Amino acid sequence: MHILFVVSVFSAQEGGGCAERTAQLARALQFAGCSCAVLTLDIGEPRQRRDGIAGAALTVLPCANRRFQAPRGGWRATAEAVRAADIVYLMNHWTPLGAMAYLAARRHGVPHVVDPAGALPLFGRSHWLKRLYNWVVGRRLIARASGWIAITPSELPHFAAYGIAPKQVTVIPNGVWEPEAVAGSGDFFAATRIPPGPCVLFMGRLNPIKGPDLLLDAFGEVAGCFTDVRLVFAGPDEGMQAGLSQRAAALGLGGRVFFCGFIGGELKAAAYRSARLLVVPSRSEAMSIVAVEAGIVATPVLMTDRCGLDVLRSVDERLVVPATAAGLASGLAYALTDAERLKRCGASWQAIVRERYLWPRQADALRALLDGIIRTAREEPCRP
Repeated sequence: MHILFVVSVFSAQEGGGCAERTAQLARALQFAGCSCAVLTLDIGEPRQRRDGIAGAALTVLPCANRRFQAPRGGWRATAEAVRAADIVYLMNHWTPLGAMAYLAARRHGVPHVVDPAGALPLFGRSHWLKRLYNWVVGRRLIARASGWIAITPSELPHFAAYGIAPKQVTVIPNGVWEPEAVAGSGDFFAATRIPPGPCVLFMGRLNPIKGPDLLLDAFGEVAGCFTDVRLVFAGPDEGMQAGLSQRAAALGLGGRVFFCGFIGGELKAAAYRSARLLVVPSRSEAMSIVAVEAGIVATPVLMTDRCGLDVLRSVDERLVVPATAAGLASGLAYALTDAERLKRCGASWQAIVRERYLWPRQADALRALLDGIIRTAREEPCRP
């Protein structure tokens, strides 16, 4: 089985959850005996991920417009990559590259599946352009797919809005590699020059949808009660860091709020192990990968109810809060008040992650799904 993954941004720093999910699924499927390839654009440093995808082929097309992730040409390379595949896996939804790959797949009779990663609803900027995209190609891309993949059950209504019944959608959650996470034993504080001590960790892009501003304001509300705790923002700046720094100074927290930029690999694992608590303050998210990454090393997690991981409620209901500064402040106060209770929550979350969210488990489920689609397509070829 040869699988072509199509994702517009594959760079670890710029790509976020979609890039990470693509890389880890491709890697896990390679280990499971499949052949994988990734088609992407030259946004950021996608080639730096070669060593992390277990030999999967990587094709990088030039990008003409970073904001809209529009390729500059690339039709021939896309067609060649599609023709070589048994199935095309489209990640995200609102992407010209995905539309190109879909059209090539229809032309050459190659089945495709779609994994929007929570991106089917109209959200964010350029609503008019997204409506145009759906009118031109987006709705057909969804309707004519041979399979539909969600990260969590919360996405099922999104598919229903496109005419896809919930029973047709397969849920393949995000995952984590336990051996690598456990191996992250470096000194996070020494590497980042942050003074060692108890810290609340934010891991992700400094982007409004990720809610770092909500977390900062929440921390400001409780900081006086936990004077030894600092707040660390780890992740690439997407235009918010200067404003967050100014806000921290205005709250009198300039010496307790730190920014260490993008981190990955063993240093990222070390950051989780060094944190007293990971907070995921997102305003909207399909499923938080960072919450799972933290869980595998028994780091407790506080998150909003917009993160697609309500299973955390089974650890402690009060660790899932509204996506507001007040909600997060209440959660922080509860979590930080009792250190022993927090450790028990971390251990309980780790047990859930081990049971449900390891990448080899997700790869087995995905391989079975794709194999069935390919066998059906060979019996009933796709029509252009």
